[in-house]
Amino acid sequence: MKSSTNPAKEVYKQLRTESWETLWEREVPLFNAGNSESRLARVGLIRAIGVVALEKATQAQRQQAREWLTSLLQDPEEKIRRYALNALPKLGERSQSEKAVLELLDQPKAERGEREVKNLSQTLSKIGGEATLKKLAELHGEHEALHVAEQKVKAQLARKETPASIRLDAKIKETRKLRIHLRTRRGMELLLRDELQAHPKLKSRFKIVRTSPGCVALAALRPFTLAELYQLRCFGSVNFVLGVVPDGEAQHTEAIAKVIASESTQLLCRKLTEGQPRYRLQFMRAKVPPRKVQAIVNAAFALCPELLNDPRKSPWAVEIFPEKVGQSVELRPRVLPDPRFSYRVDDVPASTHPPLAAAMAQMAGIQSDEIIWDPFCGSGLELIECARLNSAASIIANDIDGPAIEIARKNFESAGISSDRIALSRGDFRNYVKVTGIQPASVSLIIANPPLGRRVRIEDLKGLISEFYQIAAKTLRPGGRLVFINPLKLESPDPSLKLEARHRVDLGGFDCRVEHWVKAAAPSA
Repeated sequence: MKSSTNPAKEVYKQLRTESWETLWEREVPLFNAGNSESRLARVGLIRAIGVVALEKATQAQRQQAREWLTSLLQDPEEKIRRYALNALPKLGERSQSEKAVLELLDQPKAERGEREVKNLSQTLSKIGGEATLKKLAELHGEHEALHVAEQKVKAQLARKETPASIRLDAKIKETRKLRIHLRTRRGMELLLRDELQAHPKLKSRFKIVRTSPGCVALAALRPFTLAELYQLRCFGSVNFVLGVVPDGEAQHTEAIAKVIASESTQLLCRKLTEGQPRYRLQFMRAKVPPRKVQAIVNAAFALCPELLNDPRKSPWAVEIFPEKVGQSVELRPRVLPDPRFSYRVDDVPASTHPPLAAAMAQMAGIQSDEIIWDPFCGSGLELIECARLNSAASIIANDIDGPAIEIARKNFESAGISSDRIALSRGDFRNYVKVTGIQPASVSLIIANPPLGRRVRIEDLKGLISEFYQIAAKTLRPGGRLVFINPLKLESPDPSLKLEARHRVDLGGFDCRVEHWVKAAAPSA
């Protein structure tokens, strides 16, 4: 039976724990003096030099390492050259390393195998600059692998020189063929639809084409801005539909690339980007091999060199969603931070997703002179969203976790909600009279995201939810509402609570029920 041990990896693991002095004064001279066979056996030293020089060496010692690695780029053994190429980017001083690597491209084409050109491309992708772009232009696409380096170097330079951002106030005038997908968590699409239909301005500017799980599809009836769409709070992202590629498309990679590089993409990016348009490609709900993803972005770059693929801090994402008729290719502006929820300066681990918190507040139907209680307030998002809808609401918040109370306090302050309107306290909701001063039949709205037993483990979750129902029934006044995230298929044990609405919502890998209950009026005498 053959051993699966990688000798180079074993040498690296052995040497990377040594001191710089040991490697430089003992191992490097032995390596240099060895014959071809012994050098290949100890090739892991090259990787160790790069790592140890980065972690432990002085600037002068790193320069020594760079010079040694650069000399190895001329070694007759391809494997030694490859290890040196991989180690160089770790050591900084990119211009020096870049010059040495580019000299390899001056060698006759016959002397450079495809594997080595690929290694050169990977190294230049990390250390390349203007000199690399100039050299690649001279080669006129001599090697396909170098296209990867060209796009990555352009993206790195663009990221440094002109950090890009999304222009929320730019007017989108070409709307006749434009389709927009408002993406949200599965189960929230009806809440988002209702929000749009109730909006005094937007309901006449957009037509709802269809509603499907996690998506509301729109057609724009007149010019609009992204800032206007961001008046809605229940969606997760705005996606412009670039096109649909049928599943049976013979040239699938090329078909997706053509959609990405289309005139529609270019027009939107030019209009809405401040700086160089860059995007990150993502396949949603599907695992796609990195090789195919790279092939797509390479083909798109060949068609449109002005649109750069760049996974780091890109202002755009190209997202590919599976649909019944094929794959929907969509362009999403990455608006960060989200201007709708900029008040959120801190968070707790089990906090509600902000659009869901906004949806719960709208589901509650905030009325005048509300007294609102959240007995599991966490970071306070549901209460802040309620306060936005009614500036006169009185807010009572408590949580059993002390740090959560302080985080909620900071978020309330960031949202500009006066402390006079808020009563914050730490304690168990079961002791509500002592903790909050709440009296029976005094609260008009209870809104909450109780501990769900997944991110925060609860010993008796069924018992907690049952007690929560009973306390809600006691503290709500007649006509009062209970809006909460129910992790269980558990109905209210108190008959005075009547179910008004229920939505099954994806909370990020598992479903819960977002429910709206109303406290029945007391029977007349």
